[in-house]
Amino acid sequence: MNDFLAQAFVFLFAAVVCVLISKKLGMGSVLGYLFAGVLIGPFVLKFVGNDSADIMHATEFGVVMMLFLVGLELDPKEFWKIKNEIIGLGTAQAVGTTAIVAAIAHWGVGLSIGTSLTMGFVITMSSTAIILQTISERGLNQSNAGKSSFAVLLFQDIMVIPMMAIIPLLAVSTKTPISTEANSWLDGAPVFMKTLAILGAISIIFLVGNYIVNPLFKSVGRLQIREIYTASALLLVIGVSLLMQMVGLSPALGAFIAGVVLANNPYKHQLESDIEPFKALLLGIFFIAVGSTINFQIIINEPLIIASLLVGTMAIKTIVLLAIGKWKKFPKDQNFLFAILLSQVGEFAFVILALGKTINLINQQWYDYLLATTALSMVVTPILLLLNEKWIAPYLGLSPSTTEKQEYDDLSHITAEKKIVIAGFGDFGNTIGRLLQANDVPTLVLDNDAERVDHLRKLGFNVYYGDATSINILKSIGVDQADYVIAAMDPPELNQQLVAVLRKNFPNVEVIVRAKNRKNAYEYLQDGLTEVYRETFFSAVYVGGVMLEKLGFSHEEANMQSELFIKSDRASLRKLAKNIHNLEDYINVSRLEFAEQSEMLKNSLKNTRSHHNQPKTGTDSNDIN
Repeated sequence: MNDFLAQAFVFLFAAVVCVLISKKLGMGSVLGYLFAGVLIGPFVLKFVGNDSADIMHATEFGVVMMLFLVGLELDPKEFWKIKNEIIGLGTAQAVGTTAIVAAIAHWGVGLSIGTSLTMGFVITMSSTAIILQTISERGLNQSNAGKSSFAVLLFQDIMVIPMMAIIPLLAVSTKTPISTEANSWLDGAPVFMKTLAILGAISIIFLVGNYIVNPLFKSVGRLQIREIYTASALLLVIGVSLLMQMVGLSPALGAFIAGVVLANNPYKHQLESDIEPFKALLLGIFFIAVGSTINFQIIINEPLIIASLLVGTMAIKTIVLLAIGKWKKFPKDQNFLFAILLSQVGEFAFVILALGKTINLINQQWYDYLLATTALSMVVTPILLLLNEKWIAPYLGLSPSTTEKQEYDDLSHITAEKKIVIAGFGDFGNTIGRLLQANDVPTLVLDNDAERVDHLRKLGFNVYYGDATSINILKSIGVDQADYVIAAMDPPELNQQLVAVLRKNFPNVEVIVRAKNRKNAYEYLQDGLTEVYRETFFSAVYVGGVMLEKLGFSHEEANMQSELFIKSDRASLRKLAKNIHNLEDYINVSRLEFAEQSEMLKNSLKNTRSHHNQPKTGTDSNDIN
């Protein structure tokens, strides 16, 4: 099928059917996508994929999106908090796997040092897409296996950059020219130019990310046009990918570097939200493409070689990971899970293999072998996870835990703190935020005013640009892990929309609500919210207290009357909220409430003055401060 619409239909139909079946069988969505690709590919039903290179090229955009978002997650501040785990676990896994694979390839198979090390780099990589999706689907985020896997993945993702710079240097001794794509600026250049090109491209991305992107998004943010912001986000990712292609490198690598550069950018969460729908779908199609490009001809012709490579690579990685788990004293169930999660070869293997082949470090035969091994390892991993969960762990008397109590020492202080999110940083949210900041209470601020975000960043606030009513943005800033969300957006309709999204999707988060006025407060109270605060109420009560002092009340009396008024009015508000749809009942109840409130305040003042046995004068207020 050459028709684009027909191919798109086949891809999407296969994805929907296979993923539904896979999820029903408890095997996860990734395995469903992979099987869909195998089914419709050139070696089974032959619906698509007669030219496997074209399929991979077209669907690489899914990986580009994913790696851009992975890069965005590498916030230097968060990285620093768990740096010991990332560096310790990551170094042990990368060095251990690379050294063993390179030694076997060099002394066992007789390959050159450069080729052996490149193969070591390939096999060291694990699949970010499979692991992160599996951790999320199975609720493993807080387990030792989940957190350790994430730490190793972060280290691998970071190490791709120096690996890609080192690989061309390994080929310098061959003195072979670079054979790049036709549109590459380096076509026919000396091989060492590849390393210089990588460093130059990274420098350009860094400069663009820091000095051009911020002003661009600030200008776009002022427009308040959602689709233009989405277009700008896609423009950034595609532009960086094109730059990397121009120097003969992987677009995926460029997207990852761009994400890292923008990781501490105030617009990161809005970027994540806008790209997320594209990423999720395109990544699924990428896995279909991986499944459809498994070369079954090689597997049929040389099954022993492919099987040996598959078992050998996964066994080496598993042994290294089990040793690391034992070193870190993980429980047995967590150690097995940790080893299985990271045992496959990942997406970056495609990137490294392509570079190795381009500079003639890896010949066509080994390229095909390793490509098939990588794809098969991705297929096998979800099956191994299922076997571990259903049979291996129970047989060993283990019960895989998803909420392991043991946590990293570096993360203990994070869980001890209360996480507070302020959505909307106008006058109301600003006052709350400054009070909390002055008392060293950490808060995360989300606001959709680009100029305000820029200003607050300069003042030292932890603030991000984004539409707080978007569930994707709320997820990306970790609202599900927040203790309190202060809904302080304006206009009231937007704030009500935010509250509705929070209550529906994050029911465990306590919502503190800003109400524009009394009517607005009634609506929130009728919806079952309890922490509702009118934005002008307390300032108005304060001014009322000031007026009482001016009229002869003492400072103490004015404060007491104000406090009693606040308490009684908040109680009255809850009673009146039940009657707002019947005007006659509302007026009657309102009169009764006001009469009771007035009587209570008069009696309180009378009792206070009789207790002091003399009336207070306005001059007393000067003595009480």
